[in-house]
Amino acid sequence: MAKLTTQTFLELKEIKEGVVTLKNGALRGLISVSSLNFALKSEDEQKATIYQFQSFLNSLDFSLEIVVESKRLNITGYLNKLKELGNKEENELLRVQTKEYELFIREIISGGAIMSKSFFAVVPFTFAELPRISGDNNKDSKGMSAAEERFQRARSQLWQRMEFVSLGLRRCGLLCTPLNTTELIELFWSVYHPEESEVGYYPEIPPELIQ
Repeated sequence: MAKLTTQTFLELKEIKEGVVTLKNGALRGLISVSSLNFALKSEDEQKATIYQFQSFLNSLDFSLEIVVESKRLNITGYLNKLKELGNKEENELLRVQTKEYELFIREIISGGAIMSKSFFAVVPFTFAELPRISGDNNKDSKGMSAAEERFQRARSQLWQRMEFVSLGLRRCGLLCTPLNTTELIELFWSVYHPEESEVGYYPEIPPELIQ
């Protein structure tokens, strides 16, 4: 019986040049999106934001997935740093205040885990959406194989979509940053290794995978 690995159960086939390739051949690009404190905005600002987001959704001619990741935040290192600073502080008043602040933070987190949230827009593209051109079955003038040439064309189309999505979300007052290869690998690794990523551990990525 063949030995099963984690990769057997993943839909991911490859991650390169900031693009996720699925086993079915489809491509995905991920954009990290900032949060927005909607409640602190005035009524007019809230209406303007809703209108911009509605206009953005109506302008899409492709599907878009919005993912919210909740992750437990480990602040042990921060607390240890506070304790270290307090012990080194020569001013008695500052030392007491630092200690009180440390105890205050510890009391807050004793009531439950501190969670952080990350937001992502997942943009799709498939090779079927590429227009056919002559020479698909040959090497192009730059010596690329047909498969690599098709990937580069699809990647270009995908990044155009990602820029369109980023522009629409920026109009809503959000900050958008496309994830590169390293960030994509670390994101998917953290999903399947939450305890390690919680304390900030990530495996070393081979240089040949970073493009």
